[in-house]
Amino acid sequence: MAKWFESQNLLIKIILLLIPFVNWIVELVVRWSSVLSSKNALNLLAAILVTIFGVAIGWLDIIWVILTGHMILAKA
Repeated sequence: MAKWFESQNLLIKIILLLIPFVNWIVELVVRWSSVLSSKNALNLLAAILVTIFGVAIGWLDIIWVILTGHMILAKA
């Protein structure tokens, strides 16, 4: 799912992250798929934080996606 998210248009990424409940679901799926594919401790920490503080981190991710094109610590 992380690769799918990164392959999307910037506008689609922003729209998915702007909708509050969809934002949290997208964050969870992208983060945990990134953990499963890379098995990195930093990605695991980010996935756990998103699971707990999902919406707040999601709002930060919107800004990060606009600036860089990918989520914080979720490069696939």
